Amino acid sequence: MKKTLAVKGITIGEGRPKVCVPMIGSTYEELMKEAERLSTLDIDLVEWRVDFFESVNDIEQVIQTLTKLRSILAEVPVIFTFRTAREGGEREIAEDEYSILYEAIMDSGLVDIVDIELFLIEDQVKELIEFAHARSIYVILSNHDFEKTPTKTEIITRLQKAQELGADIPKIAVMPIQTADVLTLLEASLEMVEQYADRPIITMSMSGIGMISRLVGETFGSAITFGTTGKESAPGQIAVEHLRTFLDVLHKGL
Repeated sequence: MKKTLAVKGITIGEGRPKVCVPMIGSTYEELMKEAERLSTLDIDLVEWRVDFFESVNDIEQVIQTLTKLRSILAEVPVIFTFRTAREGGEREIAEDEYSILYEAIMDSGLVDIVDIELFLIEDQVKELIEFAHARSIYVILSNHDFEKTPTKTEIITRLQKAQELGADIPKIAVMPIQTADVLTLLEASLEMVEQYADRPIITMSMSGIGMISRLVGETFGSAITFGTTGKESAPGQIAVEHLRTFLDVLHKGL
């Protein structure tokens, strides 16, 4: 039986995919406005994409900002993510600085989930996962391929690797070059869920071609889908007010 994850009243890995909205403000003021807006919406999680934040190199400022965000979004689970440039993020970061930032944030007790990149140095990944679990923080272990869609076998291999390393939620996002690539991602997702996964996973095909993959997670096994309230943090995200409607319609048909 597959594990589910309970976070602040939501259960990840059960029922319709949970809706997460990334916060991508570059300044404190922009982030506060985003948080106030998100507090009025029907969403399940928020993801702070801290690589967009202009003061990301100042850990004290990051923690102060996160403290205020949590006061506004008190009942909403928060995912903390620094997406590196090599995986489609806004900036690069040294490996030691990445660990220092994540450990400080996890020590603060202000986040519920952290997103760690699968293709960091393996020992670093293991240490960060252990650090998170010691503080009862869940881990998404993610990989993003903005160039192509790997083969079905490779997609499954990467998800299995994340699971083996101890991720609570393995995640992969890939770029379709043609429509058939979306089918590859969905087939890989279904096979992973039916044959290998013992926990929730997140999968998506990006861009407009792949948009359908953000809607059909309940059928093919992706537990979280990402929407937007404005600027996208990744190509193909759907406006959150439409996303919830699509998910509800599909859920009623199952």
